[in-house]
Amino acid sequence: MQKRRLGNSGLEVSAIGLGCMGLSFGYGPATDTREAIKLIRSAFERGVTFFDTAEAYGPYKNEELVGEALAPFRDQVVIATKFGFEFDANGGQSGMNSRPEHIKQVAEAALKRLKTDRIDLFYQHRVDPNVPIEEVAGAVKELIQAGKVKHFGLSEAGVKTIRRAHAVQPVTALQSEYSLWTRGPEAEVLPTLEELGIGFVPFSPLGKGYLTGKMNEQTSFDKSDFRNSLPRFTPEALKANQSLVELLGKVAERKKATPARIALAWLLAQKPWIVPIPGTTKQHRLEENIGAAHVELTPDDLREIESAASKITVHGARYPEHLEKRTGL
Repeated sequence: MQKRRLGNSGLEVSAIGLGCMGLSFGYGPATDTREAIKLIRSAFERGVTFFDTAEAYGPYKNEELVGEALAPFRDQVVIATKFGFEFDANGGQSGMNSRPEHIKQVAEAALKRLKTDRIDLFYQHRVDPNVPIEEVAGAVKELIQAGKVKHFGLSEAGVKTIRRAHAVQPVTALQSEYSLWTRGPEAEVLPTLEELGIGFVPFSPLGKGYLTGKMNEQTSFDKSDFRNSLPRFTPEALKANQSLVELLGKVAERKKATPARIALAWLLAQKPWIVPIPGTTKQHRLEENIGAAHVELTPDDLREIESAASKITVHGARYPEHLEKRTGL
């Protein structure tokens, strides 16, 4: 597995990471703990050194899972986790909270759950409109000075927030949704990251599974799967967006690859400081995703994809309106 550096930070990770959320949250019933640990360790054995979790995934369960799975080789991996929410007694999100004292409490709790003495990359999960980003960056700066955190990250932040945070504590990475069917970061965010020397970590790089080519308008999800609430996963949108999957399939056939591998290879080809973190609960999908690092798209391939994709209108919003308001601040 090739390595990449996240911007100018010197933080080196595998070219493809593993998003661990789906093992215990969001995509239906949680994976059996032993199977989940086996999958995470299998990823490490195949060269993955970058693992993404958050206190919100569960909540808390995902961090515990990742901590247990990676404990035997903790010093050989980079663990990213996140702060920024509060939870009620039933584990539901009860609001945002990026107040400095709360950030420090979350860090202490995450260290215990992750069975570690430092968090390699600590992201603000979503921008909190009630707390100035300078205070957030200052709190993480103090955690870095104390040796409890190594690097500061933001998620789904807009360029003004990124600049303000970076002026207080250099931002190592921005994590936002980015793929062939979610290209919002290209206009302003990617040029800003390049200018400031910040790495980019696309989540949902396979469009929450859609770009694998395994879904159509007949696809149904478990009642606990959050895709049921997303406008892009209505039967009408699933059908309308098939042309994007057909494009990936066409390129995949020629390259003797799969649509998922082409989608990930496309992301890797955009910038050398982009590190996608596809998630999966299945061993064969893990192998497929990791294999994308070996797919080389030529300039002609990339031009063909760009030309065809530019003629395709993606149907359906990313999130319902109340969640979309949390992004790009």
